[in-house]
Amino acid sequence: MSESSIPVVDVRDWHAGGAARDRFARTVGESLTDIGFFALAHHGVPEALTRRAYEAARAFFHLPPAVKARYHRAGAKGQRGYTGFGTEHARDSKAPDLKEFWQVGRTGVSDDHPVHAPYGPNLWPEDTVADFRPAMSSLYEALDGLGAICLEACAQYLREPARTFAAMGDDSDTIVRVIYYPPTVGAPPGAVRSAAHEDINLITLLSGATAEGLELLRRDGTWMPIHVSFDHIVVDSGDMLQNVTNGLFKSTTHRVVNPRDASSERFSMPCFIHPRKDVDLTPMPSAVAQTGGTVTYPSLTAGEYLDQRLREIGLG
Repeated sequence: MSESSIPVVDVRDWHAGGAARDRFARTVGESLTDIGFFALAHHGVPEALTRRAYEAARAFFHLPPAVKARYHRAGAKGQRGYTGFGTEHARDSKAPDLKEFWQVGRTGVSDDHPVHAPYGPNLWPEDTVADFRPAMSSLYEALDGLGAICLEACAQYLREPARTFAAMGDDSDTIVRVIYYPPTVGAPPGAVRSAAHEDINLITLLSGATAEGLELLRRDGTWMPIHVSFDHIVVDSGDMLQNVTNGLFKSTTHRVVNPRDASSERFSMPCFIHPRKDVDLTPMPSAVAQTGGTVTYPSLTAGEYLDQRLREIGLG
């Protein structure tokens, strides 16, 4: 990842503690207050695991439509199992995104755990792609752990107690979304793989995608391509973190553009770190003080925020 792209932090610095950890937290905080994006190097997620997960994803999404449709759960608002092509759209877009996806909720807990009450337990295509569950579960656990580190760095930057943000995600419905962008041959005019949007959650961790296309919107109104490789994980702050920090941490607009070669496909696997639904997102006093002293974001719970946004993007 080049220096002309987004800031990069080394996860080994966090584990080293002391001045190295301070440097890590400072770069994370400054990146999120500036452009809302940074990247993790030496993150510890084996490339072999990422590639294994993509192979399982490819095997599933290349199944016949009727087979994939068996794994759609009505009433789950796209939060579990399979969601078909063209279902979701960006909040301010009328055209559906050119993608289909699978969502994995919290792993490592029982099916009757409270986190699964709203949408039901995870679905798994074990009868069609045997490695899907073990591969995605391992990836989920690795990314969830990295997310906690990033959130602790955010708290350190703001001089808040270490687990101020990370604790919001304890036993929460953090999601790994496995996305398939099929070839764009014959796509409707104006439709793109993922229209300009901001993420809903606290932070997002994006494993290396199988093709380019991710772009973020700079403050000057231009778009900057972001190269996502297997040796870096891209992290961005979402609307919920922006809300609770009164806009100090930016939720930056980004998109996935269509490829020049309309016959090519793309896979990606973002991990959306969510707070529990009962978490209060009222702007923190310390963040309000750093953003001019006036509260400019609403008081609401994470559950209320999520339900509102799912309706706006066509999943509610």
